[in-house]
Amino acid sequence: MGSLEGKVALITGAARGQGRSHALALAAEGADIVAWDLPRSMSSLTYPLATQEDLDLTAKLVAERGRRCLSLSVDVSDSSQVNAGVERTLDQFGRLDIALANAGIVTIGPLVGVTDEAWDEMVATNLTGVFTTLRAVVPPMLRQRWGRIVVTASMGGRMGIKGQSAYNATKWGVIGLAKSLALEVANDGITVNIVCPCTVRTPMVQPDPDRAVPEESVRQLTRGNPIARPWIEADDVTRAVMYLVQDPGVLTGTIMDVSLGSSARMS
Repeated sequence: MGSLEGKVALITGAARGQGRSHALALAAEGADIVAWDLPRSMSSLTYPLATQEDLDLTAKLVAERGRRCLSLSVDVSDSSQVNAGVERTLDQFGRLDIALANAGIVTIGPLVGVTDEAWDEMVATNLTGVFTTLRAVVPPMLRQRWGRIVVTASMGGRMGIKGQSAYNATKWGVIGLAKSLALEVANDGITVNIVCPCTVRTPMVQPDPDRAVPEESVRQLTRGNPIARPWIEADDVTRAVMYLVQDPGVLTGTIMDVSLGSSARMS
């Protein structure tokens, strides 16, 4: 029997990348999965977002691990969709124990080149989407007096990074949001923690897995990391997430950097 047998875990941005990795690890420990994603494009992005086929594959892989999976197309920036998704979760499973607010997008470039559209889409997904998700999942956890929430921020939420001003602003924001919520529910059996990955090799970074990332990009990414690698893998972040959701309840408001050592430069 896995350590999460009988638990129900909701994951946003679950169609691929970190979200899928988290879903499969949770399922392997016995959790049933609620997988949310939004299979559509955003005009400000230079890389393709997940498809319905990606979300269906996540559900199939969860089922292959012997767990149930409710996969839903949910726009996390729309509170009515988020609330409806949580209601469907409770209708189908009767409970909600774990929530991973993982959905996120990125636009890279100087601040003066960030369009209103790009700013609005990033804030809507990365910040508003976390807010709507946390607001919706906390009430059923309060009724249970048990819950584990993990928010995906970024090392960009811990430091300034040239060319990522707008993106970093959203990630600094979710850290403040999560830490404040952790204080609000600290005596209700609910923990709220944050993971801050450095660059993760996912379709966001490498949209075409058959095409190598340009060598100059690899050199630039490697240059800033004390551990001389350009990126981490999705399952590196998953190990941190699993540690936090399996914690007995003594860790909350914690930031866990998964950063190839870059946090060693921070006070």
